[in-house]
Amino acid sequence: MKRPLILALAGVLAISPALQAAKPNILFLFADDYCHEAVRAFGLTDIDTPNLDRLAARGTTFTRACNMGSWSGAVCVASRTMLVTGRSLWDARNVFHETDAERKKGVLWPQLMKQAGYKTYMTGKWHVETAAESCFDVVKDVRSGMPGTVPSAYNRPIEGKVDAWSPFDKSLGGFWEGGTHWSEVVRDHTLRFLADAKQQEKPFFIYAAFNAPHDPRQAPEEFVARYPLSRVAVPLDFLPEYPYKDAIGCAHKLRDENLAPMPRTELAVKRHRREYYALISHLDAQIGRILDALDASGQAANTWIFFTADHGLAVGHHGLFGKQNLYDHSVRVPFLVAGPGVPGGVRKESAIYLQDVMATALELAGAEKPEHVFFSSLLPVLEGRQEGASHGAMYGAYLELQRSITDDGWKLIAYPKARVLRLYHLDQDPLERIDLASDPAHELKKKDLLERLRQLSAGFGDPLDLSKHFAL
Repeated sequence: MKRPLILALAGVLAISPALQAAKPNILFLFADDYCHEAVRAFGLTDIDTPNLDRLAARGTTFTRACNMGSWSGAVCVASRTMLVTGRSLWDARNVFHETDAERKKGVLWPQLMKQAGYKTYMTGKWHVETAAESCFDVVKDVRSGMPGTVPSAYNRPIEGKVDAWSPFDKSLGGFWEGGTHWSEVVRDHTLRFLADAKQQEKPFFIYAAFNAPHDPRQAPEEFVARYPLSRVAVPLDFLPEYPYKDAIGCAHKLRDENLAPMPRTELAVKRHRREYYALISHLDAQIGRILDALDASGQAANTWIFFTADHGLAVGHHGLFGKQNLYDHSVRVPFLVAGPGVPGGVRKESAIYLQDVMATALELAGAEKPEHVFFSSLLPVLEGRQEGASHGAMYGAYLELQRSITDDGWKLIAYPKARVLRLYHLDQDPLERIDLASDPAHELKKKDLLERLRQLSAGFGDPLDLSKHFAL
């Protein structure tokens, strides 16, 4: 008989006395297009993120958190559907247009938290096929998939020509639409949520979803000024053009890829990364205000804080700019968790899916996890009752054009349309620069991973049959 999650939680309580006082609050801070490397505490990028740094110091970081992939060019749609429904990639695609029916069953993440006794709040990006207002108790300023954009934001900058784009020109709209930067709007609503929650007897669940650092890359001038081009490095895996871009669905006409000229130039990559960093540092400042308010409210001691993003972003890695690829820069995200009993300054190498946050929150709430929820609670790992996450080899997919498997320090990427395999030894080559697929010394590893990828794909209900494209 399956052990109820409430009993499993009791095991956590025995290890973490801080959790015994009351059902904990949950503060979920969610970003968009946030690459795993873009937190200064990780030592991978020259970027100012003092508030995420202090969150990392206060809690535990899962360094290999990733998104499973997407059936859509809008990768965030798939990621958020998985997050809210708890379903794995292809299962989530099957219910995507029936998400409102899932809501009527009462099985979406915020509804399950409400049923567990929480007052639920939401602001910012939703991008799920049901009304946020029907899922949460309090909802403010639900945003679309991305801020509006203008032609001058694309195919720029071109060397020798004037760049018409300005990240701090409020007349261009985008994040400035409405007069206040959208990240500041999410901050302000979250501060009001915290003030309201302090007056409530129920614990709170806050879903604060920033559109940043998604393009258009707009931030106040003082944040852009922090990043002169002399400070911004071109990624070591820079390429003028990715060799299989068309066959994998990343042609220059793809909106994300069209943001910069093709072939890529170092100037274009540095300009876009400059604006990306500025938008992240501005976001970090808003998170700092939220963390300060939480501390001042007297509720921090019984609040779990999660920070993650729906997927990463290339911004010049491998000659790519978007998230529609399976390299680590685009599938991996930061994943920080702090709360009662969570060890501070700890890094976990366990491979997880970012959507594991849903199952974790449910266990913290003492809620029964529905049978259809694929993702796993991270409490056993955080509490030391389990050595690593329970998923095993990690699966990745994008449309019918890309598949991947990552396990034991290796990654195999398959491009069915191009009939190309790429093999990387991540332990020795974390930037995925050295393709070992054609190296005879690694032929057995390649074949083993390909067969395991086929099995994973079948197990997830993948509509693509890899055996039709590769000899297995």
